[in-house]
Amino acid sequence: MSVERSIAIFSPGLLGGSLVKTIQQRMPGVEVRVWARRDEAVEEVKNLFPNVVASTDLAAVIQGASLALLCMPIQYMPGIARQMVACDLADDLIVTDVGSVKGQVVAELEPIFQPSKAGFLGSHPMAGSQHTGLAHSRGDLFHQAACILTPTGQTKTGHLGRLRTFWQKLGCRIQEMTPQQHDHCVARISHLPHCMAVLTTLAALKQDKRVLDSSAGGFRDTTRVAGGDPDMWAGILMQNRAEVVSSLQDAASVLLELVEMLQTMDEEALRRFLAQAKALRDLLPAV
Repeated sequence: MSVERSIAIFSPGLLGGSLVKTIQQRMPGVEVRVWARRDEAVEEVKNLFPNVVASTDLAAVIQGASLALLCMPIQYMPGIARQMVACDLADDLIVTDVGSVKGQVVAELEPIFQPSKAGFLGSHPMAGSQHTGLAHSRGDLFHQAACILTPTGQTKTGHLGRLRTFWQKLGCRIQEMTPQQHDHCVARISHLPHCMAVLTTLAALKQDKRVLDSSAGGFRDTTRVAGGDPDMWAGILMQNRAEVVSSLQDAASVLLELVEMLQTMDEEALRRFLAQAKALRDLLPAV
């Protein structure tokens, strides 16, 4: 039996649509509502999920909900949050998000909801794809994915336990960090890899796209995430820019080491360099 009676999802893209599918599979009997900005998106939701209430009317979607999830790009969350607090909210409403940055998101959204009956608690399910849009949503997207929760001193009593239960029901493994710890962590294991995929793509193809004719799996795997939505990733990188810059500076230092080894033909140092990378990569758990 779920502790949530009605779940409102704001913005039906890849993550929002995957939430609908997973909630319907794993939390039967819970009402699901979806808010979308455009009428066309509402119709797409209704066609794909006939049992879901979908509307462009934000007040109608949030009314009576016990849990609301913000699934739009993080730069648009504060504007939606301000609209939400002007609505009739349930006394037990928890608002969370699925954003890849937490420091600025929590700092902006907590004060918005503080005077209201609702409480905000940040979430980040480490699940996604380079693809975007409702058409790519999946019911197994959150299976065994890590989900990082970022409670603060302002988190309301009971909200952390309820949110842990919700994400666990969707199949996630729960971790807890401060918003600052989260942003440091994801800069290294998510934002830096995205930047390096972008850099590799540009360095390899900008001067001569014809080399693609000879590409194989290695290039495809290394650059996969560079196919992500530029608008979404611009927001992520700008909002976490201090941690991203720090990780890129470390990457630049390591790159210069590699360049120097090759220029000086230091094969022994190169072997140690590659072996160290392999040993660290081998620590990654098998999927």
